[in-house]
Amino acid sequence: MKKAFLIPALLLLAASAATAQTKNPVSSALRDILPGRQKNTIAAVEAMPADKFNYKPTPDQMTFGHLVAHMIEANNALCSGAAAVPAPKVEEAKESDGKDKLVAALKASFDFCADSLAKMDDSKLAETTEVFHGHEASRAWASMVLVSNWADHYAEAAMYLRLNGVLPPTAKK
Repeated sequence: MKKAFLIPALLLLAASAATAQTKNPVSSALRDILPGRQKNTIAAVEAMPADKFNYKPTPDQMTFGHLVAHMIEANNALCSGAAAVPAPKVEEAKESDGKDKLVAALKASFDFCADSLAKMDDSKLAETTEVFHGHEASRAWASMVLVSNWADHYAEAAMYLRLNGVLPPTAKK
């Protein structure tokens, strides 16, 4: 019986020690999460056939190209807001842009996130910043929304892929 409690207790102790040693737990977590989200999201967008970027599941939903343009805008705005760095001066992505142009802009937005988050520390999380079109929020808020956006955007892209008979990257063996 003692062995059953010993292993979880040791794991909890190790996790607590690792957390205590992290000077910037929020920015460190963002940097740790980014590579997987970047890889999967870009792979999902690349997997969609170019002629399906104008696809939308219902008349009320956005096209796949619009989703990708939104991902790009969100990455640039939220990584800027979270990391307290200026957003890049880039041409606005449009849903009518071709696949190659949208994929390149999406990759650039994730590269901007990687560069921004590499400079980030947790000391400015309580500061307020503009995150979207005049909406102000704390840098902590931008950090939380950034991570949830990455998950949400990949899930949306995966749904669009499946509706078009394409297996999403994380579903492949």
